[in-house]
Amino acid sequence: MEYRRFGPTDMTVSVIGFGCWEMGGTYGDVSRSALDAAVNQAIDLGINCFDTAPAYGRGESEVVLGQALGNRRQDVIVVTKCGVGYADRPKGRDSRMVSIYGSVEQSLQNLGTDYLDVLLIHWPDVNTPFDETMHALDNLVRQGKVRAVGLSNFTLDQIKECEAVRSVDIVQYGLNMFDRRMESEIFPYCLERGTGVMVYGPLAFGLLTGALTADTTFGSNDWRATGGRPGWNVGVFAEEHFQRNLRVVEDLKPIAEARGRSMPHLALRWVLSNPAVSVALVGMRTVAEVEDNVAGLEWALSGADFARIDAVFDRYGVDTHPDIVIDPDE
Repeated sequence: MEYRRFGPTDMTVSVIGFGCWEMGGTYGDVSRSALDAAVNQAIDLGINCFDTAPAYGRGESEVVLGQALGNRRQDVIVVTKCGVGYADRPKGRDSRMVSIYGSVEQSLQNLGTDYLDVLLIHWPDVNTPFDETMHALDNLVRQGKVRAVGLSNFTLDQIKECEAVRSVDIVQYGLNMFDRRMESEIFPYCLERGTGVMVYGPLAFGLLTGALTADTTFGSNDWRATGGRPGWNVGVFAEEHFQRNLRVVEDLKPIAEARGRSMPHLALRWVLSNPAVSVALVGMRTVAEVEDNVAGLEWALSGADFARIDAVFDRYGVDTHPDIVIDPDE
């Protein structure tokens, strides 16, 4: 396993993190026993970062993770979030101090722990002053309930506004070959300041595994069936892009094969080649998936590899830096 410093904290994080969205029940059918085995195998192989959120299945992901970790909780870094899922608030977001405190108490109960390693604001709540939000996060650190705090899916200006109150330890954004928007401003800013960066969707939510075909369909309990929101996934599963994107992946496979690697290995190594990235979060449902992801480490892409990858995207006219804001007004 490869490890990197986790921002300004005293934590060292595995470069592959276990993404727990799939534990929440909105990513197709998942076997509970298989998940438990996958979590434990991940720890055995050196993965020490587990990322969840109350929004993943209304707390179900946190509960499943907590039970899977059991007495191994102390061996890992648990990241969770707060601030979304409130029907009575604009866009379902609430980052008021009282809301954050209540969410943390519920997360601690769900996870069966008395502290969180990292707490992130899941999406910006522009109807609550950021100074209130950041003071709440700082208070939780002072109380010992949280070790480090950060932001997810905030714009650069919003990050700077928050940092006027309290430093941001960790941030989380999407990054994969199809979606490189954060390379322009966010990642250079974080690299300069030493902020820890978690990235989700390194395999483009399954697209870059190479396992999907033109006949692939998604179940009614799988968000990919509707294409998702372009603000956070640039619409890779949207009807007007999906078939083209599948052809892109087919043309990327020979690049992986030439290096003796699988398509997921190529996609993960591409993400981890970004110097700003601390950890890439991957959803893993089985022991086999955990083992395959770990096997994709300890190699490097060459300049020629990067050029060949970019040539594929250019050939199909894929805009990897689309003018799509992270959090569009809806």
